[in-house]
Amino acid sequence: MQIVSNLKNIRSQIPTDVTLVCVSKFHPIEAISTLYNVGERDFGESRAQELLKKTEYLPKDIRWHFIGPLQSNKVKYVVPVAHLIHSVDSLRLLQEINKCAIKNNKIQNVLLEVHIAQEDNKHGFCDSDIVNIFDKKLYNEYKNINICGLMGIATLTDDTQLIANEFMLLKKLFDNIKQHYQPNFNVLSMGMSDDFTLAIPHGTTMVRVGSAIFGPRIYPEQIK
Repeated sequence: MQIVSNLKNIRSQIPTDVTLVCVSKFHPIEAISTLYNVGERDFGESRAQELLKKTEYLPKDIRWHFIGPLQSNKVKYVVPVAHLIHSVDSLRLLQEINKCAIKNNKIQNVLLEVHIAQEDNKHGFCDSDIVNIFDKKLYNEYKNINICGLMGIATLTDDTQLIANEFMLLKKLFDNIKQHYQPNFNVLSMGMSDDFTLAIPHGTTMVRVGSAIFGPRIYPEQIK
């Protein structure tokens, strides 16, 4: 099957200490099952309703990663099933996730999204915001949150040097927070289908690969 072949190709390019998240958003349950059956357990979704639908039909030991923009009113659907939320881009969202985690009696793993791209439509904190969060311990009141690390999305461009520079800056920020504030930081989520090979030499610990494995996206009305 083509997606298994694609997966093997991607796996051959990823070191064993880098986690692969198979980004399954807009792809059918059958495709996820195929990869599950060859050993994959980390899958990424970006819409709450789609995530919920898939969790109903797929094995319970899948580690679901929520990777898309998350609205406060959707948090209640995501927290009960998410292993890791990558896209926390505001303190207000962090607070909402904490409230929902308390209700679900769980510690929710999250990443803080950092705006590293040259594009205004990307989400995330700026570097100084991240430092301020840890310097002033603004997260202390959120007892049901575990901030595991940082996530970033590079500029969509053919300029590989620009992408590499963005990854280097994110890694520098990650190392700074780990050294001075959060020694338990262990996840740096950067690199997708088009640029994960650049993210690896710049220190990523987790890559999010979708189309390079699954092929072209199948949009919601086509998902069975």
